[in-house]
Amino acid sequence: MWDTILTASLQTLNMVFWSTLISVILGFIPAIIMTLTAPDGLRPNKLVYETLSFIVNVFRSFPFIILLVILIPFTRFLVGKAIGTKAAIVPLTVSAIPYIARVFETSLRETDPGVIEAARSFGASDWQILFRVYIKESVPRMLNGIILLVISLIGYSAMAGTVGGGGIGDVAIRYGYQGYKLSYLVICSVILIIFVQLVQMLGNWLFKKLS
Repeated sequence: MWDTILTASLQTLNMVFWSTLISVILGFIPAIIMTLTAPDGLRPNKLVYETLSFIVNVFRSFPFIILLVILIPFTRFLVGKAIGTKAAIVPLTVSAIPYIARVFETSLRETDPGVIEAARSFGASDWQILFRVYIKESVPRMLNGIILLVISLIGYSAMAGTVGGGGIGDVAIRYGYQGYKLSYLVICSVILIIFVQLVQMLGNWLFKKLS
């Protein structure tokens, strides 16, 4: 039993790590564009902002389990199969990108306008304001968003396991639910709780350091 659970735990960590990393990188791009083109941004553009914001909202509205099914052809195209840990990373990442993009945008736009105006008065360019004011001031808030994303993805990864994604969710369903072994359900639940608590503790520590 413990070998099975250890393997599943590593699969869950693998899914969460790669989907977090890829979604943070890809989600940062639309977040920057929306921040720049927002009505109060450095380069307002209503058409670009509204279009991108609509796309983000559409993808955020999909329940993960539905998105998981809808993306099966796309997942198969990218990784050659629709089940397994590697395949589960695709829907996890797609579901995470709009979420983290919105979180990053909100974090960036919460930057104190007074600091931005001060930078302008010193002759800073838009790009200097973006990187040295917006991003620098928003790092702790964005970190909080990433921590919340990781916690959400831990839950989503368990859900992906119910449809052949591997990981803790897969073990809980196959051995605990379908195999009528309560011990598997209890242990898998405890492991997921421990994962979440460790991530939150790490996030709180980093937030204090960066703040």
